Amino acid sequence: MEAKEANRLKRFSANIRLDVLKMLKHTGYGHLGGSLSIVELMSVLYGKQLRYDANNPDWQERDMVVLSKGHCGPAWYSALANAGFFDKEELYTLNEGGTRLPSHPDRMKTPGVDMTSGSLGQGTSVAAGIASGFRMDHSQRYVYVICGDGELNEGQCWEAFQYLAHYRLNHCIVLIDENKRQLDGYTSEIMNPFSIAQKMAAFGFHVQRVKGNDEAAISDAIDVAKKVQDQAVCIVLDTIKGQGVPYFEAMSNNHSVKFDSDATISAADEAIKALEEFVKRGEAHV
Repeated sequence: MEAKEANRLKRFSANIRLDVLKMLKHTGYGHLGGSLSIVELMSVLYGKQLRYDANNPDWQERDMVVLSKGHCGPAWYSALANAGFFDKEELYTLNEGGTRLPSHPDRMKTPGVDMTSGSLGQGTSVAAGIASGFRMDHSQRYVYVICGDGELNEGQCWEAFQYLAHYRLNHCIVLIDENKRQLDGYTSEIMNPFSIAQKMAAFGFHVQRVKGNDEAAISDAIDVAKKVQDQAVCIVLDTIKGQGVPYFEAMSNNHSVKFDSDATISAADEAIKALEEFVKRGEAHV
């Protein structure tokens, strides 16, 4: 990846992370940890890899995204706003009555959201069905399904993965956010996943594992996945819950954060200020 494009994606990530922090601080609470761990992924998808038309969200040739870990909707909403699907001021209506941005994504409400999600595990099956439809239509479109590592406790995920692998549905790119935590603690303590990459390979996937805060590495991995013709494909993202903000990375319970303490509010304000300065220096409007 050329330096200019890498810098552009870094700025896109900064804008997404900045808006996630602002909207959740404004709301007073929300799923911060897992939203921050997929910021760079969302930057790569909406900044480079996805085919979409923000002015025509229902464009028939668009790629689709299924956010199976639907509680991380704030990151998706921020990416969509920064990509031009709706005005960024609308982010501050998150979770309010009558909003188009509910706690979990709803395809009937939000421009750019193709699939309602939030019931963990179900997004994997939906994405498999979408990929089957693409194949039957002889379409070259892609569906990207974003799963959490804690979500993989759901057996439905593995049924869907087996289906994808058996039928070699390579136009469904499985993206696993391995941030190593879930609602109740560390995944290794709650239900040890062991090596997710090895499991996916055993199921029959072409697997790559990359640093989830490296836009260039994520984009390169997607490029490689798109060249695979005879296998299902999976990219495991090595991330940190609360990624990009040290205070929230270190927070013991950062799945859903309440902005009700001086320390939490101060940490958010400091991160917002730093990101705003970075964006300003880079004149970062993607």
